[in-house]
Amino acid sequence: MAETVYPRIIASRVRGQLAYPWSFALDVAAQVIGQAFELVTIVVIFTQVTTLGGFTASEVVLIYGLAATAFALTDLAVGQVEELPTFIRTGELDVMLLRPLRALPQLLTADIALKRLGRVVVGVAALGYALASNNIVWSPVTVLVAITAPLLGAVILGSIWVAANALSFWLIDSSEVARGITYGSGFATSYPITVFGPWLRRILCFAVPSAFIAYFPALALLGRPDPLGLPELLRYSAPPVALLCIAAAALVWRSGIRRYQSTGS
Repeated sequence: MAETVYPRIIASRVRGQLAYPWSFALDVAAQVIGQAFELVTIVVIFTQVTTLGGFTASEVVLIYGLAATAFALTDLAVGQVEELPTFIRTGELDVMLLRPLRALPQLLTADIALKRLGRVVVGVAALGYALASNNIVWSPVTVLVAITAPLLGAVILGSIWVAANALSFWLIDSSEVARGITYGSGFATSYPITVFGPWLRRILCFAVPSAFIAYFPALALLGRPDPLGLPELLRYSAPPVALLCIAAAALVWRSGIRRYQSTGS
């Protein structure tokens, strides 16, 4: 049943937004401009320095392109999970739980913000430029990393978003906490982790594994040693890390659903 219901729901959301093409085009343009400002920030930084954390401008743009594409895909696919605190507070989650469908897919398809494609465009454009401008030795391995890194990064980020917003089942209002984790990790992935202090680097590598979204894949593509001297195996560890993130997010979500007792409204 779900195999046919969810595609229909998504298709209806898409048709609804495309029914007003000029409005949709303006929304996408606004997203492109907003995302492009982040890239401009990197350009401005390199007007004052020649390297950032030991990386050149084109290398930082590569990290940014991987991170921005992963973030944009995550925002497009699971951004709606940020509405979970509102759904809990208003009782809309109760309605979802009464239906013979899983709650999380219902939540994610409650709205599809197609305008977020503008962010994807900027991320892909920056990634394409970086792949062409850096001296990358292309091989089956580097091609595979270039293709899969943004997708695996989106899986890692998506898992972080689901787990962070699932804190709403325990906290009265966790929206600010969740945004701090989700957008904070998204910002941190756009730069080499070498620019952060030791304690924050440990968090980005092992607690909230943001380094596996862009930093380590960028090292694999560039074929350069890690300035921090971390094991070379880490740059190819995004697939198992993504699986662990999915398992952790599923555990947090299911634990929250089991303890949920409704709003009483």
